[in-house]
Amino acid sequence: MKSIPASKLARRAALAFCLAVAAGGATAADKVTFLTSWYAQAEHGGFYQALAEGLYRKHGLDVTIRMGGPQVNGMQLLASGQADFFMGYDLQVLKSVEQGIPATTVAASFQTDAQGMMTHTDVKGLADLKNGKTVLVSTSGRTTWWPWLKAKYGLTEGQGRPYTFNLQPFLADPDFAQQAYPSSELFQAAKAGAKTNFYLFANDGYPPYGTTVVAMQKLVKEKPDVVARFVRASMEGWKSYLANPAAGNALIKQENPNMKDDQLAYAVGKLKEYSFVTGGDAARQGIGTMSDARWQQTYEFMVAAGLLKKETSWKQAYTTQFVRDLKVMP
Repeated sequence: MKSIPASKLARRAALAFCLAVAAGGATAADKVTFLTSWYAQAEHGGFYQALAEGLYRKHGLDVTIRMGGPQVNGMQLLASGQADFFMGYDLQVLKSVEQGIPATTVAASFQTDAQGMMTHTDVKGLADLKNGKTVLVSTSGRTTWWPWLKAKYGLTEGQGRPYTFNLQPFLADPDFAQQAYPSSELFQAAKAGAKTNFYLFANDGYPPYGTTVVAMQKLVKEKPDVVARFVRASMEGWKSYLANPAAGNALIKQENPNMKDDQLAYAVGKLKEYSFVTGGDAARQGIGTMSDARWQQTYEFMVAAGLLKKETSWKQAYTTQFVRDLKVMP
């Protein structure tokens, strides 16, 4: 039997739901829980926009978004069935597959990881870091981008110091550089009056996607229509959020009162400046798209860095079936 593309599954299911509602039927929306990777922020805006504007409901879904945080093990909650979808990261999913956890990535909101390096203005590129700079690296960074950066630019392990998500060491020492997101640490540094440069790792070849949607393989196999509808509604949410983020931002502030209007506006500006959602392959194939080639690059980097066993079944870490025909064009 010929398989039906995920995009058609989503459209058919959503149409059936709408027709049932219009006819006064009692069809209930499928309940879905989505777990984010951190506190609510603009980097999660498309999902909150989809919820705020009723896009999930339109596609027959009753979605609950739960915030992650530093003490939340998202992959563990996903694997235990406490969440249906999780905002994941390629390296994390590949490592989980190596460890026997059958998770798989079904869409990529960002075409590149948003991680980069914030430096003082004397640093003119990432290669300059080897000239006596101290690099502040978080615990998670030690097993993700730091091995890549060291290998690419000849940095030493001794140059790395712990990053505790406090900007004061960086602000106090002109020879310090630190990991950063353009929408977060750059904003904080600017508020403190510091002049900085920022270098996005992806521009120098760091391969992972960012802000991905991860599910268990069991859900993908047993309820592909639910997965297809969640992916479509979420990517439509991203398109809507970039056009006018007001609805999503209102929900973000409700969930995370520490998030203020000025930071949200700054962050949305950076999402657009770096074309995280709409750039790369998404410009031609639609928001959320992924490719085999990019996943292979990430797999090969991890193996070379000693972060992943070569025999890992890396193709189980993702599926393009829900995005290859999605065509949510920017």
